[in-house]
Amino acid sequence: MALEMRDRCERCTTAALPADAPARICSYECTFCVPCAEAMHDVCPNCGGELVPRPRRTG
Repeated sequence: MALEMRDRCERCTTAALPADAPARICSYECTFCVPCAEAMHDVCPNCGGELVPRPRRTG
């Protein structure tokens, strides 16, 4: 099973996040752009889990 590579930040909804872009993700696949994740101190507002760098996909 592969990660769902969401293409929008769940906080600001304006940041486009293609699969090869840097983003932060929690264990429930909640996805945030780097500036929003840093503003939230890398804590997911949905589940309280840790936000970590999302792996990037190429091509």
